[in-house]
Amino acid sequence: MTKGSNLPLTALSENVGSAIISLGWSSPTGEGDADVSVLLVDAGGKVRSDADFYFYNNPVAADGSVQLLGKEPTENGSEDRISFDLTAVPADVERIVVAASRYEGARFGELDDLKVTLADAVGECLLRFVIEDAGEVSAIIFGELYRRAEEWKFRAVGQGYESGLAGLATDFGVDIEDDEAETEPATEAAAETAAESEAKAAEDPAGRVTPEARPSATLQAVPAPRGPVDAEGEAAPKKRAARPRTAKKKVTPPRAPVKSLAENESWRQARLFPVSALKSDRDRETRATSVLLSVMAQVPRFGRRVTAPFGAPSGRMETYTEVSLPHGDTPRRPDGVIRVERAGKLWTALVETKTNGNPLRSDQVQAYMDIAARRGYEAVITLSNDVALEGSPLVDVKIDRRRKHQVALWHLSWAEVAHQAQMLIRHEGVGNAARTWLLQDLLHYLQHENSGCHGFQNMGAAWVPVRNGIGDETLCQGDPRALEVVESWERLIRQVCLRLGGELGQKVLPAQRTRRGTDPGARRTRLAEQLCLEGRLQAELRVEGAPGLLTLSADLRTAKLRTSVEIPAPEQGYPLTWAKRLVRRLAEAPADLHVETLVEGDAGGPRGTLERLRPEPADLLPKDSSTRITGFRLSLFKGMGSGRGSAESGFIRSVDDAVQRFYSSVVVHLDAPPSGRTVTKERASV
Repeated sequence: MTKGSNLPLTALSENVGSAIISLGWSSPTGEGDADVSVLLVDAGGKVRSDADFYFYNNPVAADGSVQLLGKEPTENGSEDRISFDLTAVPADVERIVVAASRYEGARFGELDDLKVTLADAVGECLLRFVIEDAGEVSAIIFGELYRRAEEWKFRAVGQGYESGLAGLATDFGVDIEDDEAETEPATEAAAETAAESEAKAAEDPAGRVTPEARPSATLQAVPAPRGPVDAEGEAAPKKRAARPRTAKKKVTPPRAPVKSLAENESWRQARLFPVSALKSDRDRETRATSVLLSVMAQVPRFGRRVTAPFGAPSGRMETYTEVSLPHGDTPRRPDGVIRVERAGKLWTALVETKTNGNPLRSDQVQAYMDIAARRGYEAVITLSNDVALEGSPLVDVKIDRRRKHQVALWHLSWAEVAHQAQMLIRHEGVGNAARTWLLQDLLHYLQHENSGCHGFQNMGAAWVPVRNGIGDETLCQGDPRALEVVESWERLIRQVCLRLGGELGQKVLPAQRTRRGTDPGARRTRLAEQLCLEGRLQAELRVEGAPGLLTLSADLRTAKLRTSVEIPAPEQGYPLTWAKRLVRRLAEAPADLHVETLVEGDAGGPRGTLERLRPEPADLLPKDSSTRITGFRLSLFKGMGSGRGSAESGFIRSVDDAVQRFYSSVVVHLDAPPSGRTVTKERASV
């Protein structure tokens, strides 16, 4: 959401009788924090009484409409969660204001990643609002829930208060007495003098506290910030925050590496999902299915991300393994069952799993389709290392299409499972440290060499004959094996996109997916003909935020991989300025990076390695000053693996490494394109 926008909750979910709002932030120093508060406001914009003000010392409403659930650690900071029962909110309350405040002179501009999220009763995140302009304020209204025609809506507010929580509370009619409200002293000396005066007035000669010094029994409208406590639960002495004497730029200290308690480096950390006992394919299939399904049930956001593409509703999920179901004379045991309940209705899917590159068996899948049809289940999901081709939700498994039953058959790759886990762990979060740890252990398991869940890892039986046929020029045009290699290449590219997208937290897609009206089968046939004639496999990746399409080319004749990107020329400025600026941007790029100037017409422009161009950027300019420069092409070359598998010397591993190296060492140093530049160029090439 953007600042000032609003959304009705019923448009996002059917289960909005209750909701959980989470306020999150992170601190560069690891020490910054804030306190949340909630105000119930009537039609006049004021609280009905001071009891409508909820904070850490008044965390629960008597009617259960508001409950502060406390802080939870996240990967980068902390998160405060607040539960609302919207059906229990009194009728004369029209708005629920959700805010946070800092203390002791701290400001929200010192915190990072300020955000508010709202989830429904089943934990499905419905909306997210990021505050990017907090500034020098000590209190902020993150958002508010409000009624319109008996419907609850959420508004993204992001309004700050320099006067802190006192100013915010006063605006909403909370009664603040002068002796209870906290005021910030003008100087440190004034603060110390005031503290000494209060101490002398509060103590008698015997050191006892006088009745006048005791805190009032009534609710303080503006609570004092929470301080540290000692082992007995008593408030510890509060240290004064040191104030900077100058306006020097704040420097974030580097985090100290976590010290290991291991006696030596050979010790292995204990894991929730061990892989050491896996001895056979059956062990791997059983363990992988159980690990995945258990994490899906325990991390609702992850389970939802995995099952949503298959038509599963958002609801309470339960998962099972090794379930016996009757089928003819002998019962069948699918590897797993997923059940989702929503509004009293069940959605059920049978799961058939394969690991270690083993193919799916058509008879097994057909039997599960028949069982699902008889029992009224909605889907059968196959899960293996294989990746489905574009335009088809399935891998190469044959079922009897003459059997008319309303059961959907879907395929999921282990690479897609790992991608979803990466996105949630590293970029989106699941709002809970324990759930994050579960996902991290799942990802570690999937990526372990012994799990058998490495995704697509075999170019197929046609790879070696086609590679050799291109090398000795004996591959004939129209050879069906060339089409098999093209299909394997497409599966590999889809997996490369998943892995790179998971690392970046951005969309990475094969460029042909955006080209409408193109038949996938016809495109593969055309690429197979090109492979026979030119001996090259080629693909384009569209990376969100990159200055252009990332092109990957595998030349089977020279056994070289080429990764490249084309940068459009700036619309303003001088060519020499462009060249100098490009070389400066690539200061940390590999010295063997090839840079080529693109010019109008068929003639090629100047080119050279970055090592040669660094002292003389002007060498990138054409000798004829009237020649118009249209852009620059940056390329890296790498030796191609020969084996068909994913071993260290295999073709699949070399492609993965080439893309990762090019993006991390070249593309990250380039400026993002102006809005629409990449898309326009891509459409023009269709």
